[in-house]
Amino acid sequence: MQAVPAGQRILDAGAGTQQYSRFCGHLRYVAQDFGQYDGRGDAAGLQTGTFDYGKLDHVCDVTAIPEPDGAFDAVMCTEVLEHIPRPDLAIREFARLLRPGGLLIVTAPFCSLTHMAPYHFYSGFSRYWYERTLGEHGFAVLTIEPNGNFFEYLAQELWRLESIAERYTRLRPDASQQNAVLTVQAFLGSLSAADAGSTELLCFGYHVLARRH
Repeated sequence: MQAVPAGQRILDAGAGTQQYSRFCGHLRYVAQDFGQYDGRGDAAGLQTGTFDYGKLDHVCDVTAIPEPDGAFDAVMCTEVLEHIPRPDLAIREFARLLRPGGLLIVTAPFCSLTHMAPYHFYSGFSRYWYERTLGEHGFAVLTIEPNGNFFEYLAQELWRLESIAERYTRLRPDASQQNAVLTVQAFLGSLSAADAGSTELLCFGYHVLARRH
């Protein structure tokens, strides 16, 4: 949060467990979330098991936060957009809440497995979605930085293979199959080290910084 000067007011929209509050000690931090996820959800896909929101300042819909226009110098929204039925309306609300010149910090997956269901509505967002939607709501995009690449994403899913196979097939890879997976993961590591732009195909997600006009 070094991009946000000390003493400014920041909204953590969809704050969840407020894991980023520790980076906001120099700021006037305000946490919002709808507060309904319990860690178990509907038991489909990936669930966290437990979930502790802590003390939230606002328990409400992210598209209708009870604060006046221009109330914040910065808004951060980290790994939340895929859990909002109308993420474009959330961006519109952030524009309302930010003062002119205020910063919006967003991260969200470009591709993700079902998680926190039933509160999982989108598998991810492309750079083109950010460019169009943020522009439509009065933001100038400063940076859009990819996290990971095609090869790293494949390696991640191979890392999940054993647990997912056991859950959905009741089968587990034997020693030779496990060694084959390790070999492929090592190969993917070499490909990632030589990567020259595969993020345009696939990555974990994007880190976006935008400024309110």
